[in-house]
Amino acid sequence: MATGRTHRPATRSRGIPEATVARLPLYLRALTGLSERSVPTVSSEELAAAAGVNSAKLRKDFSYLGSYGTRGVGYDVEYLVYQISRELGLTQDWPVVIVGIGNLGAALANYGGFASRGFRVAALIDADPAMAGKPVAGIPVQHSDDLEKIISDNGVSIGVIATPAGAAQPVCERLVAAGVTSILNFAPTVLSVPEGVDVRKVDLSIELQILAFHEQRKAGEGALAAPDADAPPMRGGAHAAAAAAAAHTVNARTARADRKGPDGDMPAVMPA
Repeated sequence: MATGRTHRPATRSRGIPEATVARLPLYLRALTGLSERSVPTVSSEELAAAAGVNSAKLRKDFSYLGSYGTRGVGYDVEYLVYQISRELGLTQDWPVVIVGIGNLGAALANYGGFASRGFRVAALIDADPAMAGKPVAGIPVQHSDDLEKIISDNGVSIGVIATPAGAAQPVCERLVAAGVTSILNFAPTVLSVPEGVDVRKVDLSIELQILAFHEQRKAGEGALAAPDADAPPMRGGAHAAAAAAAAHTVNARTARADRKGPDGDMPAVMPA
């Protein structure tokens, strides 16, 4: 079976937009669920709803794959699973190393979804000498001193960084120097990489902060919608003026909150 060192997904050479590539795993997850239930065909509307996109966008995305479905029948589920898997490079074996075997790294090592999606955890690496040799998810942890040899011996091109923030960049540089060209970064920091190296960042705290922003907005909208039971009724223009003034106040408060972060002078969530 081929390894990740000698093969790259075909999406770039075929000119598939990055936004479409980002949605392909969503379609594949929905299709896999249909396949497990032995559903033979699916309409674009049904599949779009399962993937959380609109059907027009789905049909456009599939047109880049050369798959248009059959009018009145829909898409063949098994064929689409194969087609998308092939485009994503999942019909071959991708050995992966996880660096940093703390709580998060150990949880990733124990995740059972890697193998079923074309990824094989080839090695677990940690800088703590006390971790060396300890099995996690049935795989013995190896010391970071051997990182370069591990990558070379296993033909690894994908690395997962689950270290503390301060260690992430040095680890990243060693991975790249050893031949890793794709990195999934769970460390709460931005990595600097040379051209030709792909980095995907997963930051749970940022996602939670974004959710907190929306919760705050919903709470503000609820406060505007709730009338004061003790206030006298207002008519016509007076009611509209009061509503506009209240909206202006909430917007002003939100703007001030957006400008201030935990230290009082920087945003809590920086724009992408």
